[in-house]
Amino acid sequence: MKPFEIIKTARLTEKATRLATHPVPVRKTAKTTDKTRPLNQYVFMADPRANKFQIKKAIEELFKVKVLKVNTMNVRGKLRRQRTTQAGKDPDWKKAIVTLRPEDKIILT
Repeated sequence: MKPFEIIKTARLTEKATRLATHPVPVRKTAKTTDKTRPLNQYVFMADPRANKFQIKKAIEELFKVKVLKVNTMNVRGKLRRQRTTQAGKDPDWKKAIVTLRPEDKIILT
């Protein structure tokens, strides 16, 4: 599959924005000088058939960054109802949470 087929969209929610920018306290045993570090994680909607290796390769190719880790989860579509009688369902999709190196950044706006 091509990178544009694997990565559908970026999910810009409040929680996803906090993952990318909000600093997280570092444990006391860490050997770093600063007390906080950003998580540098971004959330994408991916093709349900794609695996972690394909998602990693697609992100690195599309955004020219180095991916450290990819977490995925399958999200079930919600049941919807129209005019109280017509039942429907949103499609199922795969959520990919991508962790980048501290020096890399993706600008999604």
